[in-house]
Amino acid sequence: MISEFKDKTAVLTGAGSGFGLECARIGAKLGMNLVLVDVQQDALDRAAAEMTAAGAPVLAKRVDVSSAEQMEGLAADVVQRFGAPHFVFNNAGVGSGGLVWENSVKDWEWVLGVNLWGVIHGVRLFTPLMLAAAQADPAYQGHIVNTASMAGLLTPPNMGIYNVSKHAVVSLTETLYQDLRLVSDQVSASVLCPYFVPTGISQSHRNKPAELANEKATQSQLIGQAMSDKAVSSGKVTAAQVAQMVFDAMAADRFYIYSHPKALGNARQRFDAIVEGINPADPFAERPEIGVALRAQLRAG
Repeated sequence: MISEFKDKTAVLTGAGSGFGLECARIGAKLGMNLVLVDVQQDALDRAAAEMTAAGAPVLAKRVDVSSAEQMEGLAADVVQRFGAPHFVFNNAGVGSGGLVWENSVKDWEWVLGVNLWGVIHGVRLFTPLMLAAAQADPAYQGHIVNTASMAGLLTPPNMGIYNVSKHAVVSLTETLYQDLRLVSDQVSASVLCPYFVPTGISQSHRNKPAELANEKATQSQLIGQAMSDKAVSSGKVTAAQVAQMVFDAMAADRFYIYSHPKALGNARQRFDAIVEGINPADPFAERPEIGVALRAQLRAG
């Protein structure tokens, strides 16, 4: 929980676009120190220039969040410049589709590296700094927000790697919340589970490693990319609105942050099946035409 944001420090990964950039904009308005982290240099430079022009003290770092060494360097730089952070937004993420057995080892390493290991590194490096700050100062307040997805609560087909990475982030963050409650009343955590929101996530391939960028996409991956592009671009909730939800959740110490609460009906259906021990439900029950089209496309090849 953070009741006052002015002069506090925020570390934001994936800060060059989407939720990270919008949270940086809110943080600048609230008078926060901003640590902007992204792997895409031009987007990072634009974000840093905008936040500096808005009057925020800025530390901008190009970091591959999947790298332990680069994340350790980031943590050291944050402490040197601003001290222990108050808000850590482990948000950098990439999307990936395709039938689960068609993904290469490199695909798995890339998606899990960014979506899961990036969060793991953020948690393992910044949580001890925040707890030490809390122990030294009874007025200190800290909050960690990890970006998962509704795909962390559901299992939509043809996007297995992404689902796996986001389910892991939900589990990690729920456990982090419980672990923090054992040791401190001053540091808390939340998990962000957005549904389809127009961000740069569907164009994640722009930052693929070179050895992956040259791999030929399978038919299922091409279909998954097309479906993702359409769904994300048609989203009605904006990244700016989701960013405000993040700040509201921190102020209220609310753990689950949903951009589309109506989608939770699907999550309830999934958990009912788990409890009752019945087979997973048809994910296309409400939109059967999508399932019919996807099956036809996949079986035509």
